[in-house]
Amino acid sequence: MTLVAGVDSSTQSCKVVVCDADTGMIVREGKAAHPAGTEVNPEHWWTALEDAVRAAGGLDDVDAMSVSGQQHGLICLDRNGQVIRDALLWNDTRSAASAAALVDELGADEWASRVGVVPVASITAAKLRWVADNEPDVADATAAVCLPHDWLTWRLRGADGIDTLTTDRSDASGTGYFAAADGSYQRDLLELAFRGRLPVLPRVLEPDASAGRTGSGRLLGVGAGDNASAALGLAAGLGDCVVSLGTSGVVSAVTDTPPRDGSGLVAGFADATGRQLPLVCTLNGAPVLASTAGMLGVDLDGFGRLALTAEPGAGGLVMVPYLSGERSPNIPDATGSILGITVDNWTPANVARASVEGLLCSLAYCLDLIGEQGIGIDRIVMVGGGARSAAVLAIAPGLFGRAVTVPAPGEYVARGAARQAAWALTGELPAWDVAAEHHDSTPTDAGVGADVYRRYLSATGLVLER
Repeated sequence: MTLVAGVDSSTQSCKVVVCDADTGMIVREGKAAHPAGTEVNPEHWWTALEDAVRAAGGLDDVDAMSVSGQQHGLICLDRNGQVIRDALLWNDTRSAASAAALVDELGADEWASRVGVVPVASITAAKLRWVADNEPDVADATAAVCLPHDWLTWRLRGADGIDTLTTDRSDASGTGYFAAADGSYQRDLLELAFRGRLPVLPRVLEPDASAGRTGSGRLLGVGAGDNASAALGLAAGLGDCVVSLGTSGVVSAVTDTPPRDGSGLVAGFADATGRQLPLVCTLNGAPVLASTAGMLGVDLDGFGRLALTAEPGAGGLVMVPYLSGERSPNIPDATGSILGITVDNWTPANVARASVEGLLCSLAYCLDLIGEQGIGIDRIVMVGGGARSAAVLAIAPGLFGRAVTVPAPGEYVARGAARQAAWALTGELPAWDVAAEHHDSTPTDAGVGADVYRRYLSATGLVLER
């Protein structure tokens, strides 16, 4: 048996899976925690990787490995390859004003046209501007800039000079200075963001390329950003859309059509196979269900059963699920609301149903945003903790107007990295199967679902229409 390993270096932890290169079967796995916070010394990631490898039984029998990682994080290196300051993570919002300034300087439509991304606080370019304006000594000492998975791959190879840093299209596409549409760095945008400075950038490798070898001779795949790696682990192909319902909601679609959305809501990311992966993110996901369940005094299983006792449309109740503000649409100070209350419909069952419908309508809006970019969606794959809810499984097909497939639970980001490692090792992308735990090919209540969605759009003031 030929073994390959995949690494998922996420915000919270590092996970390692060791897989059969031919079938994708997980042979063993390990995990280690990352420290909390929005800025972290990258050495903690290295230590967690070593710990997760040990927990997975080591890699002595593994022929190839690849690293996926959280996107956007900024790592500044000096000319000797030393980390100058703690990495600024994607969820560090101090760069919000810097992002707004960059948009003002170039214009949202120009950013969208040039790189498919309009800067927000999470984007690497905005973090570079913040460093340039607030830590000029750090900016002056920065000889190279890279992302978390770039740095880990480089360390695995021996940290052999900043000119040997590598990355892939998917992670580079979240920086704000790389155009996924044609695979090119836009160095003038890097210079704009960093106030005239032009540090070394990682060389962008093709998805099936090798990034070198570890000190022990193990082949290294190029790696990927976490969303692209998850799509690879799920074997998502052209026309597939992945809906992730976790702490937040993320909707991404595999396509050959690069988006150019001047609103900034649809980010023009690349996938890990050479295609595009336009992505929309919301701030509100499964916690909307947990919060409503807690208010109703039931556990999540009871909440799902309660919601399904109500009729579709929740008797006219509409929940706007902006409990943590919202990113898509971009109204960070928004709050949630329940509309349409009457004496007859104000019941626990209708409130439960309205919260599920409202959350799924917010994801349907993301699907429509992607559709407005001329991107077709043939199949929806739903993952994340929220996809375990019986109410979500029953209601989603009708609201999305499409079949919904839910794969068995798994570490799909790490699995995608392992699949990429097998690709680099053998020269062919293996056709690993993904077991479906739930599949609904006959959306019910599609007409009612369309009515529910129209009422949701009216309640939120949104104007998109399927």
